[in-house]
Amino acid sequence: MEKRNQAILAMFLVTFLTSSAQLLYKSGVQKLTFDIISIITNWQIILGLAIYGIGAVIMIKALKYGNVSTLYPIIATSYIWVSLGSWLLFSEIMNFWKWLGITAIFFGVMFLSYGSKKEEAIAYTEGV
Repeated sequence: MEKRNQAILAMFLVTFLTSSAQLLYKSGVQKLTFDIISIITNWQIILGLAIYGIGAVIMIKALKYGNVSTLYPIIATSYIWVSLGSWLLFSEIMNFWKWLGITAIFFGVMFLSYGSKKEEAIAYTEGV
């Protein structure tokens, strides 16, 4: 598999990691009191921060091998994962408008990805 495709897969992994971290934050904040001991002993928040850090390292590595205009829109899928995760884990309401938004994000990322591939193909053929 070429590096560009690995970078795309890495960005999807980043969205999964950062979305998981956000769900951990939500879980941890429910029992949080805002004093230093409560914060540093809250395993959900600490784990969420660590996962966010791992996601950042993977994103930096992925950006080395792909175009920002192709890779960064993938981050928008985090909205999808967090919405679905909060619905499943915290019983948050998913109404028509939220489902419509998820659909719009999905197709938006697909269109941006398709547009980037087309631009890359044009740039490649013009360089030949």
